[in-house]
Amino acid sequence: MDKRHNRVKNLLAEEELDGILVLSPANRRYLSGFTGTAGCLLITNAVYLILADSRYTEQAKKQCSRFKVIQIQENIWDSLNGVLKDYKVKNVGFEDGFVTCRQYGRMTEKLDGAYLVPLGDRLDKIRMVKDREEIENIRTAARICERALLHVKPLVKPGTVEKDISLELEFYIRRAGCSGPAFEFIVASGPRSALPHGTAGSRRIRDGDLVVIDLGGKYNGYCSDMTRTFVVGRPNPKQKEIYDTVLIAQTLALNGIKAGMTASGADGIAREIIEKAGYGEYFGHGLGHGVGLQIHEAPTLNQRCDTVLEPGMVVTVEPGIYVPDFGGVRIEDLVMVAEDGIENLNSADKELTYF
Repeated sequence: MDKRHNRVKNLLAEEELDGILVLSPANRRYLSGFTGTAGCLLITNAVYLILADSRYTEQAKKQCSRFKVIQIQENIWDSLNGVLKDYKVKNVGFEDGFVTCRQYGRMTEKLDGAYLVPLGDRLDKIRMVKDREEIENIRTAARICERALLHVKPLVKPGTVEKDISLELEFYIRRAGCSGPAFEFIVASGPRSALPHGTAGSRRIRDGDLVVIDLGGKYNGYCSDMTRTFVVGRPNPKQKEIYDTVLIAQTLALNGIKAGMTASGADGIAREIIEKAGYGEYFGHGLGHGVGLQIHEAPTLNQRCDTVLEPGMVVTVEPGIYVPDFGGVRIEDLVMVAEDGIENLNSADKELTYF
C-alpha cells in the first residue's frame, strides 16, 4: 500500500489539498483493501480514515489495518462534516466523475467548513500501473476464462441458443474460482455479430454464422477480458477477408505496442491496416482500454488519447470490423505493457476456427 498512498500524497501536494475524499468502490478498495459496498475514505498527509456504518465497521477494521475506522451515526455527510472539523481539513479533493448531482448537493449543504476541489480523473489514473499482485490476479482471471472458452466451443453449432453459451460460461468461471463475470458476456451470432456489444439473446446459431464471444471474469476483485470469433461451417470469402484483416491488424498492434508510445499511437497501428483494407468505417471503437478493478479504466487506447504507455499497464488489444446486416469480427487479447513490447496474458488460438 505504501506506493499507492505515496501517489495520493503526491496528488495532495500538487493540488495543495488538506485531504482527499474517496467514495468510488474501485478507488476505495485500491487504497484501503475495503470490499464493503458502502463507506468512504478520507486521506490526509497525517491520517488515514475510513467511515463506515455499523454493517461494515468490523469488516473495515480487519481489512484496513492502516486506517482508523469511524462509525457513521446518522448519515455519512454529518459524520464526515464532524471529522473534517476535528482534523482541520478544509480543502478537500473529491471524485467529480463519480459523485452524483444529488451527492454533490448534500456535500455542499453538509460540509459547511470545506472547500470542495474536483479532481477529474487524477485519482483514477493512480491505478493505471499495476503491481505484481494485481497482475497475478488479472492473469488468473484470464486463464480461467480461456479454459471456459475451450469448454463451450462444442456448443458453437447450429441450434444452440446464444444465452445457453453465456450461462455455461458463467457457470464454468464461477466453479473454477472467479467470483463472477466482469461484465455481461457477449455472445452474438449471424447478423447480431455486427453489434460490438451484442449481449447474448434468444437467437439460435445457424450454419454459416459468424459468432463473437467476449468474456471476462473477476478474481480477487480484478477483471479479465478476451474475445474470439468463430464461423459455423466453412467461411465465405467475405467472412475470411474480414477475419484475416482483423487478425493482421491485431497481430501488428501486439508486435508494435511498447512503453513510451502514446495510446493513440497504439490505436493507429491497427486502424491503418483496417482502413487500407477498406473497412475503416466499420471499426467504430478504440483499439482497447485499461483493465483492473474495473473492466473499463484508464488508459483508453483510441485516436484521441495522448496518455503515454508505461510498463505495468494492463490493456486490451481488440480491433474489430462490424458490417451491418452481415456480421462482425473482433479478436481481443489482454496484455501487460513492458519496456520493449508486451506480455500477452492470453494464449488461446486465434486461427479462424469453423465447425
